[in-house]
Amino acid sequence: MGKKRIISKTKEDLIRERETIEAKIEKKTRLKSSQKIKEGKLYIFSSYNNTIISLTDPQGNVLFWTSAGSLGFKGTKKGTPFAASKTAEVMAQAIKKMGIEKVSILVKGIGSGRESAIRSLAARGLTISSIKDVTPIPHNGCRPRKVRRV
Repeated sequence: MGKKRIISKTKEDLIRERETIEAKIEKKTRLKSSQKIKEGKLYIFSSYNNTIISLTDPQGNVLFWTSAGSLGFKGTKKGTPFAASKTAEVMAQAIKKMGIEKVSILVKGIGSGRESAIRSLAARGLTISSIKDVTPIPHNGCRPRKVRRV
């Protein structure tokens, strides 16, 4: 094995990265900000591989979405709680720019990013009206295969 290469980002790189994320948020929110919405629903889907957060209006029309993969996390790092919290921070910025005051959260999936996403959304000062778990649970499942005879 060779030498470990540690990639360290300079301040300029970090500022540039932040500006690109803010530009994406600005572009997406500008399109949808024509309708003034006070309430919204946040769907957090957390799997072992990724965390996806979608913001919808009360009717279910998607206003903004973001995922750990879209923020630049690659491979197994997308499924970590850190990536989920960063995704939630981007979502909180978009919610503030849209002017949405109240949010109800629906969580789906079994990944490790579920709770960290909720915690970072609450830490950003969002008014959370309810948190609901909508993970599908099989009750008895489908019929098993017939026994293999050798």
